[in-house]
Amino acid sequence: MSNVVSIRKATPRVEVVGASGEWVVRIIETDQEITRSFGLESFALSFAEGQRIRLHLDKVVRLQDPPAAR
Repeated sequence: MSNVVSIRKATPRVEVVGASGEWVVRIIETDQEITRSFGLESFALSFAEGQRIRLHLDKVVRLQDPPAAR
């Protein structure tokens, strides 16, 4: 199963969320969305920061955990 999803004309951004002991980074580009999972927050944040730099973005968006995962 691929973790690349084609989308239409989205605004590029990098998101990080922690849920159920896992950290997920979602990279949204103008034509696709990529999701990567990490066991450690520091690895997820490092990867997200690299993607932010690659995409020339100002910030990484940290999303809150879903209520059911708290």
